[in-house]
Amino acid sequence: MQPQDTAIPNLIPDMESAVRAALAEDVGSGDITAQLIPVDRDASARVITREDCVVCGRAWVDEVFRQLDPELQLTWHCEDGDRVAADSVLFELQGNARAILTGERTALNFLQTLSGTATTAAEFAARAAGTSIKILDTRKTIPGLRSAQKYAVLCGGCHNHRIGLYDAFLIKENHIAAAGGIDRAIAQARSIKPDALVEVEVETIDELKQALASGADVIMLDEFTDKDTQTALSLAKGRAKIEISGSVDGERLQQLASLDVDYISSGSLTKHLRAIDLSLRIDL
Repeated sequence: MQPQDTAIPNLIPDMESAVRAALAEDVGSGDITAQLIPVDRDASARVITREDCVVCGRAWVDEVFRQLDPELQLTWHCEDGDRVAADSVLFELQGNARAILTGERTALNFLQTLSGTATTAAEFAARAAGTSIKILDTRKTIPGLRSAQKYAVLCGGCHNHRIGLYDAFLIKENHIAAAGGIDRAIAQARSIKPDALVEVEVETIDELKQALASGADVIMLDEFTDKDTQTALSLAKGRAKIEISGSVDGERLQQLASLDVDYISSGSLTKHLRAIDLSLRIDL
């Protein structure tokens, strides 16, 4: 068993509800500024990126304008996962001017955030290029955008860890203490959900041995030295995958690659992103 590498299940229903909530938050009882424009005025518009990026979020943008006005026409010039250069036109719109301007901010919020996530993931993926290491995300996501950011991580070339608290076990120090030990925690996990991945975080070689003896699928090493990491990898070979968590720069990643670590997980993929600078230009 291993962390998930596939697209997010049930993405579309989650996307629709996320967009509905975002529009309700922004539009409220109505866009009073858009009412300055004649109700039947049509316009065309284009969205431009002001910087190089990896695009992600097309479906969310489409859904914003679909919910506002199904008659609006969008023409995309890129796909999710495409690398685009600064000043590129990402998509064009044609239709009711009020609907375009009402949806502008919400659509761009989704697109700039998810493209920022995908761009950050692409930077991490580039660091791991030429190694066997898989870069994993974490649950450190923007509230309400879990599945969206997980999808963006995939678009950037990295991989998904567990989606939430329901699809895989991650047994950490407090779980171990409360459950009465590593062996008891793993045994209980197997009885609760036999087909779920079981991962255990360990702080010592002795705890690693306990996790291996109890049948953990993945073992996360907490603050291990390179020497202890090498020992852990030797002990775990053919028995469990090894994951390193925390801040890992390019130089450190190369060191871990030489040790043949399986996974590196980083919350930076989703929580340290910088939104991409986008701009909408309208022509009446």
